Amino acid sequence: MAREFQRGHKAKISDLTAGTDLYVGVQITAPGLNFDISCFGLDADERLSDDRYFVFFNQPKSPEESLQQLGPQAGDTESFRVTLDRIPSSIQKLSFSASIDGDGQMSQVASGYIRLVAGGDEVARYSFQGSEFSTERAMMLGDIYLKDVWRFAAIGQGFDGGLDALLRNFGGEVAEDEPAADSGVAPGFAPPAAGGASQPAQPAPGFAVPQGGGAPAAPTPPPQPQAPQPPQPQQPQSPAAANAAAPTIAAPITPPGAQPGPAVPAPPGPPQPPPAPPQGQAVPPPTAPQAPPFGQPPGGQQQPPPAPGQAIPNPFGQPPGGQQQPPQVPQGPAAGMAVTLEKYREAPTGQRWTLQNGQLARVDLGIDGQPVLARQGSMVLYQGKVDFSHKGAGFRGRIVGNATGQEMQLMRCSGGGQVFFAEEAGYLHPIELQGDAICVSAEHVLAFDESLQHEVRRIEGHGIPGGALFTMQFQGTGTVVVKTQGSPVVLPVTPTTFADADAVVAWSAAAQVVVSSQVRLRRQAYPGHSGETVNLQFRGAPGNFIVVQPCEV
Repeated sequence: MAREFQRGHKAKISDLTAGTDLYVGVQITAPGLNFDISCFGLDADERLSDDRYFVFFNQPKSPEESLQQLGPQAGDTESFRVTLDRIPSSIQKLSFSASIDGDGQMSQVASGYIRLVAGGDEVARYSFQGSEFSTERAMMLGDIYLKDVWRFAAIGQGFDGGLDALLRNFGGEVAEDEPAADSGVAPGFAPPAAGGASQPAQPAPGFAVPQGGGAPAAPTPPPQPQAPQPPQPQQPQSPAAANAAAPTIAAPITPPGAQPGPAVPAPPGPPQPPPAPPQGQAVPPPTAPQAPPFGQPPGGQQQPPPAPGQAIPNPFGQPPGGQQQPPQVPQGPAAGMAVTLEKYREAPTGQRWTLQNGQLARVDLGIDGQPVLARQGSMVLYQGKVDFSHKGAGFRGRIVGNATGQEMQLMRCSGGGQVFFAEEAGYLHPIELQGDAICVSAEHVLAFDESLQHEVRRIEGHGIPGGALFTMQFQGTGTVVVKTQGSPVVLPVTPTTFADADAVVAWSAAAQVVVSSQVRLRRQAYPGHSGETVNLQFRGAPGNFIVVQPCEV
């Protein structure tokens, strides 16, 4: 019997089936809409670092055929075959997504699902409806990801930007400022560059009509300034082809037929009609001081030191010929700024908890719909309808917290938006619990799902004031965000594992912890000591761990 998933639910695939050869079926009922359903093979950073693992209608399988698009069958709109034991180690996640081809929005979907089938039996299904969305034009359906073992997660995350938003999310590039040539291949993001051969030589957008004879005529303009007489008979053959070879903002390349002499090369050039021709012809390209010929990229764009300061459109790969008319490149400043800020763009991965960077975490309250408890004052940004309220610990909780030093001043975040958390630029580490438990000191807890159970745990010990230490234990299914100062280290527990109590951040709850005191009467009889008199000793079966930060608090 298939296990029904809700949005945000996750499970180990080994708990669903013992097989590794899976059938992934996607069905979407939406009259009048067409969908492109694809699979992104992502690396450990959740990026599409190898476009051969983008499986879609134009690339139906990966190189080793561990991912295959099978097409519509068995009542599914689209289907895939996934062979887990053949997926290379560089691929850590398979993200299945659907985007609308043409006009429409996800709210028009009547119903849909993504399901896993193994050995002919359906083992998992996540169903959704259009009422869960509004104006989105694409959505992430589900993930098969590797975290110690392969797991399945129901995502159900929509994107307002449609397919473009999905591509940027996974590291794809959408050539918005470079409209495609009339190659007809769709879409421009596709990894196999079907139409790339038509414009290999120029960085400018290919808005010129490709011609059969344009490619051989393009190399002839550069030699013209150095040897005016020999190239003159060849250039009048295809003036339009010269324009196609260098489709920049400048006019066609220097007309060869109008002036046989080297004195007046190009009257029709729009950027600098009077001054540029005499300078470009009189001085050879290696020593051109001011302005190179208008449409010739290799003629002198690298050498003129005074003029390039004004030619700002250079980041777009355009030669600095139009240096006196920068408004002819309207996208110059905007695109330059966008490129600079691209690495800081929000990363909407579709998961409930997402690290935007090492010091900023985001939670999507719309996934699962359960509230989050966070340290008061840790919210730095939120979007959508989010309610913040005080979360009291009660009379008994305040007494226990004050007595043990494990009191947490919490706020409750609920609603349907996204909340960003940070505190003092500390390093954040979301730890996902699936029925297991972890011990974390209260001062290192930034936020956690309200579904997690938490309580104060006592660590027995002798020879220290009070006779014990205390920590917080979190247990259940959910995520707890741990804060550290610096990058921590995770070590396996062995019989001889000792750690400073002020540097320990967390440890697996199954590990045995005792307080070890090295205070001796003989040592106290002499002035001074090592400063490491109280440590924590950890014991436990293989699989237990401790997390230690490079700082003592």
